[in-house]
Amino acid sequence: MQTLVELVAKKRDGGRLSEDEIARIVRAHGDGELADYQMSALLMAVFFRGMDDAETVALTRAMLHSGDVLDLSGVPGRKVDKHSTGGVGDKVSICLAPLVAACGVPVPMVSGRGLGHTGGTLDKLEAIPGFDVALDVDAFARIVREVGTCMIGQTERIAPADKRIYALRDVTATVESIPLIVASILSKKLAEGIDALVLDVKVGRGAFMKTLDDARALGTALVRVGTAAGKRVSALLTDMSAPLGRTVGNAIETREAIEVLHGRGPGDLVACTLALGEEMLIAGGAAASAAEARPKLEAAIASGAAAEVLARMIAAQKGDPAVVNDPGRLPGAPVVVDVAAQGEGYVVAVDPLEIGLSAVALGAGRTRADQRVDPAVGIELTAVRGDRVDRGAPLARIHARRADDARAAADRVRAAFRLGPAPAEAPALVLERVEGGRDADAGVRGGAPREQS
Repeated sequence: MQTLVELVAKKRDGGRLSEDEIARIVRAHGDGELADYQMSALLMAVFFRGMDDAETVALTRAMLHSGDVLDLSGVPGRKVDKHSTGGVGDKVSICLAPLVAACGVPVPMVSGRGLGHTGGTLDKLEAIPGFDVALDVDAFARIVREVGTCMIGQTERIAPADKRIYALRDVTATVESIPLIVASILSKKLAEGIDALVLDVKVGRGAFMKTLDDARALGTALVRVGTAAGKRVSALLTDMSAPLGRTVGNAIETREAIEVLHGRGPGDLVACTLALGEEMLIAGGAAASAAEARPKLEAAIASGAAAEVLARMIAAQKGDPAVVNDPGRLPGAPVVVDVAAQGEGYVVAVDPLEIGLSAVALGAGRTRADQRVDPAVGIELTAVRGDRVDRGAPLARIHARRADDARAAADRVRAAFRLGPAPAEAPALVLERVEGGRDADAGVRGGAPREQS
């Protein structure tokens, strides 16, 4: 048997690690036999040498089985989750999970918090008074069984190896590695006890994948490896060249997600929710095609069934279900300031990165994992791409804790808008769909940004 150091050297030299060798490495790191600095050396070797599909599947399984794999066998039906790689204004999970559950597909969802310029589902849910995202495994399974969906944070026992390895990647410049990203995402998602997974891979200025090529590489790798791990996986590559919807911030995004379930959400947010919902109904066996799935989703919204599932989930997780019919019960900011246009014309672009960073500066996001967020603050877009605006008309509305904060954000928010003499054509929302693998022998390598939940 080779020593652990020899296994590190094997990957350094471009060798292929077996499933048993990868499992041994992950186990030794958890036990302390393999030191952090040695694991860091291996991660750097993977960064440069890549991993083939078999290695990536083995790493995913080793990280998955480093903790608990939830048993949802008591929940009837095919369990389907959705994962987004992160974007600005991406509140889709909050309306999507109850909508799909209302159509008969159970949705167990372990979500994450925001980091950097992108928001996190848990932070948005915690804007609901009393909402508890720290439920134990038994409560999680019970709520999925009784309500159809439940949304919690990663517990200490879900893929603990991923937590340890990610902490090293974050400080050793090895985050941008597709096989490591794939293993990180899938180990957490497969630990939920799901049967299928739908991925929303965001592409553009407001995403971590800036180019279609990078997004395609990551989406393809996720689908290929997830399928090899025995799950049904598909991915949509969706546009993030502008904020999704009209709000960026926790309470105001939660309010907007609720509006979708009342049939009143902004067009792009509704379109993204329905596209992902179609994928989930097909994966869950509730529809044979998108053409069959779309009317079911629309009917669940029109009948109020989806909003009712959301209210039941909120109540089951100790939150105030009255927010579903009265979003005014969500936290509100004490200072609301309009940002006026200094020129006139059509909005041809809204920089999502600048809007996201401006929201973080207001307190809606965090730059370190240990920071708290302010649920009430954020940015509301009163003009979006394609709108005509006059000089002095509001482009956006800043929701702030203090007047000084609003004034400080105003110039940056205004600069995020670009006006032109004629409307510009917006890109398609869904850019591509990934449903199958490519040359497995080619392996999985190359740069791609960090994963988000």
